Amino acid sequence: MAPPGAMAGEAEAKNLLKAMSDYLASQKAISFTYDSNLEVVTGEHQKLLLASSGKIELGRPDKLRATRSGGFANVEMVFDGKTVTIFGKDTNLYTQVEVPGTVENLVDEMREKLRKPVPGADLLLPDAYDSLLEGVTDVKDLGSGVIGGVECDHLAFRAKDVDWQIWIAQGDTPRPCRYVITASQIDEAPQYSIQISDWKTSVDVAAQDYSFVNKTDARKVDLTDLANIDELPDHLTMGDGK
Repeated sequence: MAPPGAMAGEAEAKNLLKAMSDYLASQKAISFTYDSNLEVVTGEHQKLLLASSGKIELGRPDKLRATRSGGFANVEMVFDGKTVTIFGKDTNLYTQVEVPGTVENLVDEMREKLRKPVPGADLLLPDAYDSLLEGVTDVKDLGSGVIGGVECDHLAFRAKDVDWQIWIAQGDTPRPCRYVITASQIDEAPQYSIQISDWKTSVDVAAQDYSFVNKTDARKVDLTDLANIDELPDHLTMGDGK
């Protein structure tokens, strides 16, 4: 049996995560900027860090705009509740896929069928608490940490294939400030992290129009013809260990 202190820490960590999930679900509109880092491990066991930045604008239940720019990609994704548009700004090409439904359905479709996950998608779901805790076998409350000048509660979780950590702002707006996923079962345990800033909700969210407007006379193509729209560039191939 776990000692009483550990059990109390686990309960508190879950309570803090639930408070964050409830807060996020209660917001009808959210926007934030982010910086993400994706670790890649080469066949020679060298770790490479791929960095990108972007912005998320969310209007519940079925509107989303996401941008991401990095050293090899400059991408915008727009979802209006019926169609998702992915626009490669550098190539001036775009594609559209019919995905009717909510943002939750979009997140699933982008991840499972289109293989183009939305940045920070786990944090956008209305049931983030249940989704994040699925398969979790160990929970820790690691106390306080500071992210971007904001004092946060630092929580750590372990599941079968991944370890993950989250830093949640203390106070009346328990928003996520940093989220780190470690692929614990892959050689060298590469990580993906996203750090969130410029958090806004409700009337402070600027986006009013979630439709795609083709201002640059971009050419429409199939999804397979859009190059370098993922966080992993096309010239880096995935090995057997994924």
